[in-house]
Amino acid sequence: MATASETPVLDTLAAMTVDSIERCGLAPDMLMLTRIAALAASDAPPISYLAHIDPAIRTGVTVEQLQDVLVAIAPIVGTARVMTAAGNLTSALGIAIAVADAETEAQARH
Repeated sequence: MATASETPVLDTLAAMTVDSIERCGLAPDMLMLTRIAALAASDAPPISYLAHIDPAIRTGVTVEQLQDVLVAIAPIVGTARVMTAAGNLTSALGIAIAVADAETEAQARH
């Protein structure tokens, strides 16, 4: 099967995300918090959290809200998944901060 794109997987994920957002009636911050909860419940890797960090920040989601989500889902998904999610979220935040710092340094040099 030939594709018209060099990134068919990313393109598909982006299209699914856009479709989901268009069909969802949640406020943007609630949508992002719900997605974070789903990532924790599905034992997602750090890269999955990384894809949601910038959109979550843009909607005004706070670290406290992220912590509250993990607390709220702990009785349902279990402590092991919540601890893994906290670590993966922390890793994703660290990556996001490192990228932002590198971009800031690059802009300062030019």
